[in-house]
Amino acid sequence: MYPASFKQLQALVQVARHQSVSRAAEAMHVTQPAVSLHLKLLEEAAGTPLTRKQGRNIQMTSAGELLVGYAERILKLWEEAGDEIAAFKGVTSGTLRIGAVMTAEHLLPAMLVRFTTGRPHVRIRLQVGSRPEVIGMLSRDEIDLAIMGTPPREFPTSASRFARHPMAFYAAPGHPLLKARAIALPELAEHNLLVRERGSGTRAAVEKLYQDAGAPLSIGSELSSNEAIKQMTAAGLGVGFLSVHACTLEVRNKLLLALDVAGTPVSADWHVMHKAGHAIPTVAAAFHEFIVEHGQQVIHDELERERRPGGARRRATGLSAKA
Repeated sequence: MYPASFKQLQALVQVARHQSVSRAAEAMHVTQPAVSLHLKLLEEAAGTPLTRKQGRNIQMTSAGELLVGYAERILKLWEEAGDEIAAFKGVTSGTLRIGAVMTAEHLLPAMLVRFTTGRPHVRIRLQVGSRPEVIGMLSRDEIDLAIMGTPPREFPTSASRFARHPMAFYAAPGHPLLKARAIALPELAEHNLLVRERGSGTRAAVEKLYQDAGAPLSIGSELSSNEAIKQMTAAGLGVGFLSVHACTLEVRNKLLLALDVAGTPVSADWHVMHKAGHAIPTVAAAFHEFIVEHGQQVIHDELERERRPGGARRRATGLSAKA
């Protein structure tokens, strides 16, 4: 096969991603004829069609799909080479490709801000999803680092604990259970318990909480996102089991209040991880080191910042910043 340029490989990847020459041109900041020419030259080099028209979209042929995979790897390696050269010169740069489970998305902004302060050449590519989605991204090398509670069992990872993850039961202001103290777990069964779907970290935590207490778990509603649970709980439609980190704004604005349930808050560990035996870019290694060393302190500082105005947040949750 004749040599191909990086621009030709970029054009192929962008067309495969957007299924459109015009949208690929926008992503590359070039003209549509330029993208079409890149594809034409690449097809001539390959000696076989790489794309086909499918309605208004452009689809990859089997050969095109094969070449896209190689093109992505080549472009990523070239990007990593540039980052390593920059690191050799003492500059931390490159794209930090990181994935996080939904509950962790509330932790990362403050950490990313602190990490990138003084590192203006670092770019962030953050992808948030369910636990299976993040595990899938890590297994396919779509991300270099993953943030979740328990490391996956599907393949070996190198995981490091960086913070505690407190979880508790929440209700809307005016809920009758807010007047009670040391609420027993079985009492929640009558109040439409709202929990995450199976496979999520908070779901595993609430199941373990009931199992350890020898109490039957009666789920009222199962939802696929923390936001849905928060909104339904704030609307008075039930009692939500949520990450304390995910409820900072709602508690601060008194939309949610923590219930005094026996055995809570429940704490687990947050982990940052990458595939075992898999070399990661310098920027990912730098963030891994940063979050392990400073992650818990950043979370503590953010919770304290939220609690400062009048101490209202501390009284509202009754939870320690270092829970």
